[in-house]
Amino acid sequence: MNTYRSDDAMTLAAEQGRICALAAKGQRDLQRQAAAHPELFSARPFDPALYSSIAMAMAFSSPSCTTEELRFANRAVLWGFALDWQVDYLAKSREAVDRITADTLAVVDGAAPTVEDPLGRFLAELRDELARSPGYPTARSLWRDAVHRTLAAMAREWDWRASTAAGRPPSYEEYLDNADNLACTVVNVAHWIRTGDADVHRRLPELVAASDQVQQVLRLVNDLATHERDREWGDLNAITLVGDPAEVARRAADLTESCRKTLADLADRWPREATYLTRQLGYTNGFYGSTDFWGNR
Repeated sequence: MNTYRSDDAMTLAAEQGRICALAAKGQRDLQRQAAAHPELFSARPFDPALYSSIAMAMAFSSPSCTTEELRFANRAVLWGFALDWQVDYLAKSREAVDRITADTLAVVDGAAPTVEDPLGRFLAELRDELARSPGYPTARSLWRDAVHRTLAAMAREWDWRASTAAGRPPSYEEYLDNADNLACTVVNVAHWIRTGDADVHRRLPELVAASDQVQQVLRLVNDLATHERDREWGDLNAITLVGDPAEVARRAADLTESCRKTLADLADRWPREATYLTRQLGYTNGFYGSTDFWGNR
């Protein structure tokens, strides 16, 4: 028989309130960032709910972080949304996609962005802050690799949209292997450089591998929630490729179980980072159960 415990309920609510306060501070910062970069965030899908959703996701995924640590992570997520919008909806040619890729990697490597590159200016701010982290010299190449993988995955999906329209869609396996286009691991790498200790920085490749597993689950969970929107926007979706939402849900459940085992193993060595990925996985499953990050197109 369940017994109501007022103290337990109050303690839980207080913790949730603290996390929501972190998210509220994060949302206000993201709105200031959007106002400072109007060339990137003037489109309708960048609505207040998107900034709130980003801040809430990071606060619940990493509630032990300080406001300052989450501020950086939130901005990194927002940059990922801006990149996605630039490649998926503003780039009208493969040459434009290639230009975004080249300009972005140049900024990662230390170049000053041009006046015509608002995406690069935002990234340069993140790069310069990340470079002040103690772990940056050790892990910079991994961050660059994560950025490159994200750019390559977005470019590949850009190509697939054209080939799919011509009757040549990718296979489900190819699509899932391209989950870097979700821009999840690239944020996690930067977040760990910013918040991790020397041991975390030395062992980042193992954490990146675990993040990639989680990222694949999030790709499928996202697709289950956004099938109708993706069809309207002309985006690829696992349900379209597989043909059955129940089958996609089953595959997501199988991948989730595999992630649980990986994260349980990591928890003995890096409990904070394993908990972060576990909470990210759980929060996203709950969030996509009823809504999406993007606003109306």
